[in-house]
This record gives sequence, C-alpha cells and structure tokens, in this order.
Amino acid sequence: MGRSIYLCIFLLFITWIPILSTSFPLSTKTRWIVDEKGQRVKLACVNWPAHLQPAVAEGLSKQPLDSISKKIVSMGFNCVRLTWPLDLMTNDTLARKITVKQSFESLNLFDDALGIQIHNPKILNLPIFNAFQEVVSNLGQNGLMVILDNHLTYPGWCCSDNDLDAFFGYPNFDPVIWAKGLGKMATLFRNVTNVIGMSLRNEPRGTRDYPDLWFRFMPKGAEAVHAANPEVLVILSGIDFDTNLSFLRDRFFNVSFTDKLVFEQHWYSFSHEGGAWVKHNSNDICAKIIGEVNHNGGFLLDRGFPLILSEFGTDERGVDVSGNRYMNCLVAWAAEKDLDWAVWALTGDYYLRTGTKHMVETYGVLDATWKNVRNSTYLQKLSGIQHPFRGQILFFLIRYKTIQKNLGFNLLTYIYICAGPGLQEKKLLLHPHTGLCVTNNHSANVPTLRLELCTKSEPSTFNPKEGILWINKMCVETPNVAGQKVKLGVGTKCSKLGQISATKMHLSFKTSNGLLLCLDVDERDNSIVANPCKCLTKDASCDPASQWFKVL
Repeated sequence: MGRSIYLCIFLLFITWIPILSTSFPLSTKTRWIVDEKGQRVKLACVNWPAHLQPAVAEGLSKQPLDSISKKIVSMGFNCVRLTWPLDLMTNDTLARKITVKQSFESLNLFDDALGIQIHNPKILNLPIFNAFQEVVSNLGQNGLMVILDNHLTYPGWCCSDNDLDAFFGYPNFDPVIWAKGLGKMATLFRNVTNVIGMSLRNEPRGTRDYPDLWFRFMPKGAEAVHAANPEVLVILSGIDFDTNLSFLRDRFFNVSFTDKLVFEQHWYSFSHEGGAWVKHNSNDICAKIIGEVNHNGGFLLDRGFPLILSEFGTDERGVDVSGNRYMNCLVAWAAEKDLDWAVWALTGDYYLRTGTKHMVETYGVLDATWKNVRNSTYLQKLSGIQHPFRGQILFFLIRYKTIQKNLGFNLLTYIYICAGPGLQEKKLLLHPHTGLCVTNNHSANVPTLRLELCTKSEPSTFNPKEGILWINKMCVETPNVAGQKVKLGVGTKCSKLGQISATKMHLSFKTSNGLLLCLDVDERDNSIVANPCKCLTKDASCDPASQWFKVL
C-alpha cells in the first residue's frame, strides 16, 4: 500500500507540469479525444467557411492570412473547422487550373481581388486548391488544429431541404464520387500534422434522409478517409441537418478501424419548435430541449463515443431574444458535458452569398473588417467552455496502466488512491450568461462571492443532498434581506441551498421570514447577491439568465 501511495504522489507532481504542445496524431479513448501521450485534448473551434463562391477562405481580401490566424488564437480558439466543397477534389479545373484572381474576377468581385492583392499577394495567382493549402499551413504555423469539413458538393451557400446535394442519391450527391473525393482530400493532407480530423459531410437532410441510406453510405466515406489517411479523426454527422443521431441508439455500424471515430451534432435556436424560446418559459423549454438534444445525440457520450457540437451560434447583435436565451441554455449544457465544439462562425462578411456581395454574417465572431471582435460579451460567454473541466484522471489511467506489470502492485488499488483529491476534475460553479465562474472576492473586507474567469476561479463543490456550497473550503452564508451580497464563512453558519426550476440552475434558500431568494449577479460589479427568485416556470416574458448557475 505504501508503495502505491508513493507512486500516486509522484504522478500527482508530474500531472501539473504544463503541457507545452499537443502530441499528434489524435485518437479517441472512450468519449474523449486524446493526443499521442494519452492527454485529453479539448477542441474549442471556430468555423471558417471556404465553401462558397469563389471557393476561397473568407476574409482574405480584408486582412492578411497570418493576421486572421493570430486573431483566432487571441480569441481563445485552438482549432478551425475549415469548410470545403467536394468540387474542389472532383473538378481539377476548379482546383488546379483556376487561380484565385480568376475565380474572383469571373464573379465580378474585382474589389475583393484587389484586396487580396494588397493583403495576401502570395495567394493571388495560386490555383484554388493551393490557396486552400496555404490557409491550412498558416493555421498550423500559428498552432491551430484543423478539421476539414466537406460542406456541400458545389461552391455556394448551404443548407436547405430542397438542395440538390442534400442527401445520398440526390442529383448532385453521388456517394461513389463523394467517397473518392474524401479519399483524395485525406491523401493530400496525409502528412500535414495540424489536420487532425475530417468531417465527412455537413448537415445531411431532405425528404429522403433515411437512416438505412445513412448506414449504407456513411461507413464507405469513413473507410475511404481512414484508408487514405489513418492518422486523422473521422467525424460523422447525423440526419435532419445533423440534429439527429438517435438511429444509432438501437443499431450501430462497424468499421475496420478503432480509436478514430467521432460524431458531430448541430444545435441552433431554430433547430426545434419554431419560436419555442419566446413562447415558453426559459427554464421549462431549456430542460425540454436539452432532453431532446441528449436523446438525439448526447447519449453517445454515455456509450463511450466523442461528440463534437460542430455548429451552434446566434445573432451577436443581441436583438434575437430566442437566440440569447438559447445560448445561455447551450453553454450550460456544453459545460456540463465538457463538449468539444465549433462555433458558427469566424466570418465577418462573405465575398458573395446567395448573390449578395459583402453580406455581413451576424453570427460571426469578427466584424466586417475582419480585425475586430464583433461582440466581446459573446466571446466572453464562449470563454467559459473553451477550457476542459474533466479528463485529468483519464490521462493517468491510460498512460500508466502498464506500470502494473512492471511494479507488481494491484491496479484497482492504484485507481482508488489516485482518484482522490488533486486528480479529480476541476469543479466549478459556472454562470452561463457571462461565461464566468463564481469565486471568492478576496478584495472585500468580509469574504464575499463574485464572478471571475473560470481559469482563475477557485474550485467549488456542491452536494445537492446537503445543500452546502463550498468555495475553496469556505461555505456560503446567505443574507436575510434581498439585495445584499452573499458572504463566505468558515463553516459555522453554512446556508442550505436548493436547486429549483426545471433546469436546476436556480440556487435558492429561504430567509428567516420565509421569503424565497436565489443567488443572482449584480451587473455593476459582478458580485453575487440574493434576490427574489424569478422566471421559475410558466412565465415566458422574463429571462432568468442572471440567476442561472451551473454546478460542474
């Protein structure tokens, strides 16, 4: 026993040595994506469209490629889901014979061609595919991982039910040509280490998106990619605009490879009942839709498969009430599941979208200059889920499982001891609306609570049965009057909190005179206060977001 304890202390020491770089290639271990050393890698990606006409990554007429890559890094992303049309691999004229300049000029985008000449002269006279390679290369030079996403067949905007390439067998979606195109793309990036995954097809959909056809053709695409490039993750989307993988509940398919299979799911405010987020109480509809999302795809995590939330987002101008409410719910769910994800989108504006030049992307994290953040509050919300909350123990159970043979101690004892304090996942109390976490306000004369970046927040624990919220060994002491700040104590006057509402994100308590109060945020200084509980159920007119706290 003593030897096991010694080993655990030694491993505890080395686990906190900073990881300076990811060791490629990536693979999967149960529901986690891990690097070559077995360390969990959490993908926090942004979608960068390169699938529209003129088949060039958006924004290169506005800013230098390297500046955009560095901006992605500065915003906290570690990965780009880079979209591409299948035509790039099946039409050699488009890929190899048409230059960037020719592509833009053929669409009368002369101002964008001039912008590329100014900001990215290196790619102006390159063939379209070589320009695509330059984008991938520069992302890698800036430490960014890349997922290559086959978005559609021919360059253009996506997606609607009546698209001619909506699903297998549609006029513009030949499964044989598609699989060959995937294999060719995988081959061309075989030795590019920062290309860590390939998404086989974006948002399969339409009136014929039958699971039987999915089972018939999707594995063939997966095998084509793996045969051409066994290093990359193979990412599979579901049906119904990639909102539905529920057909895998009772039926699964086999592929010839292991430890590379990942699934992806999309979730927008409009993915469910129209207007649901304004028609219903936020607590009620959030709990209901999370149940649907878990049923349709989230269940795969419990079955040991990684799941990437590869598209989500909303109008960042703040005018979309449905989108604002949905995002608070989504961030809470993504944090609870500690998901890998890719937000839609990086785009400030598009060269050409559905016939309109320079259409602004209101979902884009950059503004139309491609230099500035569109909405810093939105980006802060995303920061709350950019870093992993779990996966630490997994690293040791994978990396050191062979020690049992060499040292002769019981592996079960090893697991039991090393799963103690210090190696558990970081437990936090997240405020989804802001993307910040609850921590001790050390600057106050009397210890109180405030919001802080989750990476700087002290650990918290909450046991629903006992109802005591602990922040770094100090417990919450609630006030007896609404509007007052919530204090921390050393354990003599700990208050009992309850999780109420359908989301269980309201932390409530009763005062001595029976008033029901909930933890809330004072927007003036981000301090945690107690206010009357609001919007608990039925009322659709109000927004409970300031009182939502997700126990992680």
